[in-house]
Amino acid sequence: MTLQQLSYFVALADVRSFTRAADQSGVAQPTLSRQLKALEDELGAPLVNRGRGELTLTPAGEAVLPLARRMLSDMDSARTAVAELVGLRRGRVRVGATPSLCIGVVADVLRVFHEQHPDIHLELSENGSQPLVRDLARGQLDVAMLVVPREGLDPSLEITPLLRERLSVASPRSGRPPSSRGSMSVTELSRRSLVMFRKGYDLREVTLQAYADAGVTPKFAVEGGEMDAVLRMVEAGTGVAVVPDLVFAGRPRLRRTVLTPPLYRTVALARRADAPTQATQAFCDTLLSFISEVSATGGLSADVQVLHRWRDSGAELTRG
Repeated sequence: MTLQQLSYFVALADVRSFTRAADQSGVAQPTLSRQLKALEDELGAPLVNRGRGELTLTPAGEAVLPLARRMLSDMDSARTAVAELVGLRRGRVRVGATPSLCIGVVADVLRVFHEQHPDIHLELSENGSQPLVRDLARGQLDVAMLVVPREGLDPSLEITPLLRERLSVASPRSGRPPSSRGSMSVTELSRRSLVMFRKGYDLREVTLQAYADAGVTPKFAVEGGEMDAVLRMVEAGTGVAVVPDLVFAGRPRLRRTVLTPPLYRTVALARRADAPTQATQAFCDTLLSFISEVSATGGLSADVQVLHRWRDSGAELTRG
């Protein structure tokens, strides 16, 4: 049984004439007759009475007709849904990002993308880089912005490095600066109480590794915070924290003190290597275009290096 055979049968039921049904379907009458006979043979019963006079449906034909209409309608709905997805009129993008990136970049990108594609449903998952990589590999995310660890990321993922971002010390602007020089070493930092992120945060691992490399031990004021909570505790004077430069924007109550030697992290766009949906590709395009535009207009700190820039012509990536 094919949808084409069902469409011929429905046309025949509507006009009650083999000649008119064939004309309406755009086929020769013998072709329509053969296809209808094949459908009847498969179902095991005649669908139409072929006697003289007006064509009528058999009881089997009356039973099959509403089912055939429904199947053809469902196929039309499926074609429309696919066409809408291809045309970016509908769809879904599941985006993952680390908490610091949600605060610094992703919120603006989601706003721009929603303005451009209001009918595409966006789902945001905020988590550490390792859980985001697992969710990508399991097919639970379409794309993620995450931090590249020293050992690299899963080779099954397609990785586009985006930013090389400096990490600095955040302290309350209302208090005394942690260093009179405007910079400080990890050894000097170890004398201050840290507000530390929860386990699983990339920033926690990077900070602890920097302490270990310097041969010093961290002193914690509070452990286990999420990004927003850590920043609020620093603003309140609970302690200091090592954070990405992007989070200082829009937080006048925080003071930034750079670390020497500098401590950096690389932010990348990751997705599975299989072909992305049109909606996912459109989101990636929006993200890359946004970062290039913000960088070109001076919206990023001088210590944030853009690793890839967006070129409108041909939608290509170029290394910055």
